[in-house]
Amino acid sequence: MTRTQMRGTKARIAVAGAVVAVAATAWGVTALVDPGQDTNHQNVSRQTDDPAQGAGDPQAPGKPGGQVPDGIAHASESGGNTVNITIDDGPDPKWTPKVLEVLKKYDVKAVFCMIGPQAKDHPDLVKKVVAGGHRLCDHTMDHNTGMDKKPFPYQQQQILDAKKQIEDAAGGGAKVEYYRAPGGAFTPESRALAAANGMRPLGWNIDTKDFSKPGVAAIVGTVKAEMGNGPTILFHDGGGDRTQSVEALDQVLAWLKEQGRPTGFPVVTGPSA
Repeated sequence: MTRTQMRGTKARIAVAGAVVAVAATAWGVTALVDPGQDTNHQNVSRQTDDPAQGAGDPQAPGKPGGQVPDGIAHASESGGNTVNITIDDGPDPKWTPKVLEVLKKYDVKAVFCMIGPQAKDHPDLVKKVVAGGHRLCDHTMDHNTGMDKKPFPYQQQQILDAKKQIEDAAGGGAKVEYYRAPGGAFTPESRALAAANGMRPLGWNIDTKDFSKPGVAAIVGTVKAEMGNGPTILFHDGGGDRTQSVEALDQVLAWLKEQGRPTGFPVVTGPSA
């Protein structure tokens, strides 16, 4: 190869390298600055619930010593045949009060998984939830069911901003004790981050499908048919007309009472199962 040819080859390599570097930089900026705004509110049971992912002690920003495990919780603190009621996507000014009335009717406590801006807009409802003896759960800022496909800085912002908005709305030193990924889109990093900030990742065993409004009978039938799956049941108080959800919750709680099934809270510091 002549010197002229060698110089031409080196020049082409340099240009190609520059193009790759620019493309990589552009991708990085896009991934971090424009994560997208998928606000799909349809929950899908696709939790990353591999027991191996709950093992170990991953590091995350703000880690206070690892007192909250990062494994996805399903079990009840009370054990036995206790059932956990969880309510997603609120608070909502029309439906959350109705859900609270039903819970009070049966003297049942639940976990409310709240959207950050919803909590900020309705602090009176967040305070009512806390005053009723219920627990708070972080359900992110935008309910993006593609969270597990987003860069970690996006997940971090979604989780920590929502936690702050919910706790600010609750006031009185109330704490968010759980984190539920929208649609079950957990990642090892998001679970570690939640645990590092005192929030136990929270799954579910029974998806009532109430969000799609299949009818009260269908919602209640799903709960009865799937009770063998585990103790944590998913309902909604936000995301649209929840007439069926409220009526189905009433019937489910009446049925649980007839069955002698107590209700309680999911584990916070216990095992991931």
